[in-house]
Amino acid sequence: MTSENDSAGAPRRQKVQAAEVGTDILKGLAELAPATSLSKLAEHVGMPASKVHRYLQALIASGFAEQDATTNHYGLGREALLVGLAAIGRLDVVKVSMPHLAELRDTLNETCFLAVWGNKGPTVVHVEQALRAVTLVTQVGSVLPLLGSSTGLVFNTYLPEGETAFLRDEEMAQPGAPAAAVLQEQMAQIRATGLHPVHGLLMPGVNALSAPLFATGSKLAGVITVVGAASVFSADTEGSAAERLHRAAEAISLRMGGQQPA
Repeated sequence: MTSENDSAGAPRRQKVQAAEVGTDILKGLAELAPATSLSKLAEHVGMPASKVHRYLQALIASGFAEQDATTNHYGLGREALLVGLAAIGRLDVVKVSMPHLAELRDTLNETCFLAVWGNKGPTVVHVEQALRAVTLVTQVGSVLPLLGSSTGLVFNTYLPEGETAFLRDEEMAQPGAPAAAVLQEQMAQIRATGLHPVHGLLMPGVNALSAPLFATGSKLAGVITVVGAASVFSADTEGSAAERLHRAAEAISLRMGGQQPA
């Protein structure tokens, strides 16, 4: 015997199930972007093509999907793109990074900070301070050298040439600047490992290890760095600190919808 509550709940459950199916199909369209055939989409989401087709028609009617009249392939519609852009706009690299930096600080017991690209170069915008002495380079608002810090060298590697050229040329003209060949080698190593260590480069006795953060489209969103005294922090790219830093950077990038460029 069916109760009144069961009868009333059935339509709600059906709506929830329909919404879940529609969401799965939208995710499938996003994963197979920019366009895909009905058969490939059905295989990707693990549903019968006839069922996927019914839902696609509803999504097209609401503007969340569209069909190319020439190829008959399906893709995300204008409304889905607007929702995606709104979600991206809400992502803030500082907000996303903070819990990961705090966890990294607690795990390593070293100071960790986030830098973004400002109008004067790499700028520290958030710091998780360790219990140990904090160096001056980790103060919020500090502007770090492009070629004289691990943070700056990561920015120099992944930012477009036009954004870094002026500052790089200015620093290259200073005494003690790295040779162009050395700089190119550093950039290649950073791209290969996703990390960059320095030992006493910015301040004697202070080591640092940096990793890039990426947002949608493999765009560099910031750089996170672990910094500590050389006596206790080796900044080894093969060590446990490097592994944890790399893992934190990947988690932040994933949340920002980005990944390291190939």
